[in-house]
Amino acid sequence: MIVVDPPAVERYGRRWSHLASDTSYDELHAFARDVGIPERAFDRDHYDVPSEWYDEVVAAGAVEVTSRELVRRLVAAGLRRRKSGTT
Repeated sequence: MIVVDPPAVERYGRRWSHLASDTSYDELHAFARDVGIPERAFDRDHYDVPSEWYDEVVAAGAVEVTSRELVRRLVAAGLRRRKSGTT
């Protein structure tokens, strides 16, 4: 399932959401391609999506979840990739 959290992270003068899959990276990459999210937006285990794209990814089928729920699903699926040097 593709999930997206609310646009809450502020960076570069914008608010950002995280788009992830709790099934596979293949599912995530295919969804991102289908909605036109560039590959450069992929960050370890999710795509960073600007707030102006939020409604579009939800309309395309992404399920709205909290940030905590998104991380919980990534961990449960074994898809969570932490930054190097963190535990």
